[in-house]
Amino acid sequence: MTAHPAGMTYAEYLQLPTLLSAQQPKSDLHDEMLFIVIHQTKELWLKQMLHEVDLAIHLVASDDFAGAYKALARVSRIQSVMTLSWDVLATMTPVDYSAFRHVLGTSSGFQSAQFRELEYKFGIKDPKFLDYQEGGTEGRARLQAALDAPSLWETADAARVRQGAASWLDVYCHSDRWFALYQLAEKMVDIDDALSGWRHKHLLTVERIIGMKPGTGGSSGARYLASTLEKRAFPELWAIRTQL
Repeated sequence: MTAHPAGMTYAEYLQLPTLLSAQQPKSDLHDEMLFIVIHQTKELWLKQMLHEVDLAIHLVASDDFAGAYKALARVSRIQSVMTLSWDVLATMTPVDYSAFRHVLGTSSGFQSAQFRELEYKFGIKDPKFLDYQEGGTEGRARLQAALDAPSLWETADAARVRQGAASWLDVYCHSDRWFALYQLAEKMVDIDDALSGWRHKHLLTVERIIGMKPGTGGSSGARYLASTLEKRAFPELWAIRTQL
């Protein structure tokens, strides 16, 4: 049993002095604080999602589907919270943002190693995103590891083979027989659905604040985001809908 240190405070347990000192605006403009807090919060949620997806992959590889359902359900709930946070950022007007945008320099959410790692762990394995992380950095190493390791999709498909289902279409056509796999697939579709919703709301928020201007860090901004709207982590599970 873990000991509870006498006298430990809430602030000490959560390391609040460190956490709350991590917001360091580069300007004296009021709205930059919101921009920082929103993006730092997203990175914390990404950290938790990676934690849950790692567990889900491990559990599915062990054919512990019930345990994986809980982890994946938690991921989709976190995605909902992240999507809602775009509404908070959208309270920032184009004038508000343009006043401090220059202080961001070449930094961009496009460079988020955790977001790319999450995509890789789902199964969206585009190796070009390795190039946006400097060699020798922790982010680059984690991305390479995620690229090389079995993704959630690959792990789930291997489980389907072990269970004896001929295909995912077979799982859906005979859902009573393959109910554990069927439930797993639907939890994965929940995540993919939520990811698409997040991408769409991200695009709308960017268009609302900067229109069609290029993004920081060299990305094309809204045009790039629009190009990602049809990305699917689990395209085979979507194609099944047409075949049923």
